[in-house]
Amino acid sequence: MKGQALSFPIQFCGFVLLLAFMFVGSMIFGAADTTLGDFWQALTSSQTNDHINILREIRFPRGVAAVVVGAALSVSGAIMQGMTRNPLADPGLLGLTAGANATLAIAIAVFPGLNHLGLMIASFIGAAIGSLIVFGIGNLQRDGLSPFRLILAGAAVSTFLFAVAEGVALVFDIPKDVSMWTAGGLIGTTWDQLQWVTPIVFLSILGAIFLSRQLTILSLNEEVAVGLGQNTSRIRAALFVMIILLAGAAVSLAGNLAFVGLLVPHIVRAIVGTDYRLIIPSATLVGAAFMLLADTIGRTIHAPYETPVVAIVAVMGLPFFLIIVRKGGRAFL
Repeated sequence: MKGQALSFPIQFCGFVLLLAFMFVGSMIFGAADTTLGDFWQALTSSQTNDHINILREIRFPRGVAAVVVGAALSVSGAIMQGMTRNPLADPGLLGLTAGANATLAIAIAVFPGLNHLGLMIASFIGAAIGSLIVFGIGNLQRDGLSPFRLILAGAAVSTFLFAVAEGVALVFDIPKDVSMWTAGGLIGTTWDQLQWVTPIVFLSILGAIFLSRQLTILSLNEEVAVGLGQNTSRIRAALFVMIILLAGAAVSLAGNLAFVGLLVPHIVRAIVGTDYRLIIPSATLVGAAFMLLADTIGRTIHAPYETPVVAIVAVMGLPFFLIIVRKGGRAFL
């Protein structure tokens, strides 16, 4: 299989070590000086001081949130690319995150005291609506879906849905609350938020791994999948539900973040090959590490002030996106 100079178990161990290194680094670096000793004491000791409290109450939940969001967006992007056979597919580019943002704004405006579970459900609904509109527009032509038509439809629909969110914010005088989500970031993440999001992301990734063999066949040729006895409609429906759950959960926690779901699957595919039984677990780890790196850079590049993580991701992801477009989707394959 292309790209596998090392056996997958060795590659997987490398991804695990990368994630562990990024997590420890995200705990140590920041506006407040902390050490490896502080990190270890925060994990193993009951004693407290200012540095340990910062780690336990601020950096630990934020680091876990980065892991969850990065894994969710990367896996959802990988599923979308495999299911549509579109190398440019990404939740942020095809209307899912914009739809989730729009319904979040409406939910905040109509139900001001809504808890995080309610906001997450609103994100799921919005992600489904946004993606259905984009795919519906993309299918208007007789020749069916094309990668660039989907991107154009996604850009148009995303712009409209972001305008809806901003309009709701202005009408209901909640621009600060809405901008917190549309800006994208992990500031202020709490353990209470993670207790709802993490199980959904974890179960959705397990479901994606369970269907990864079918996704591999579907990504190669739909006629072959039908010939092998696959019920492609049911598989697509199940995968679509997982995409909505993953993207909706990520948006409810971190707001709008484009390019993560585009960039990470391509990098992983270049390393482990085209088998989604390897891509999905690898994208989980690499996406989590990537998000930790972006969040750490955002916290440290201009400390004690924060650079929005969405800006960091865009700076890293946009050149990659242009390379893929320039090569017609064959970059890193």
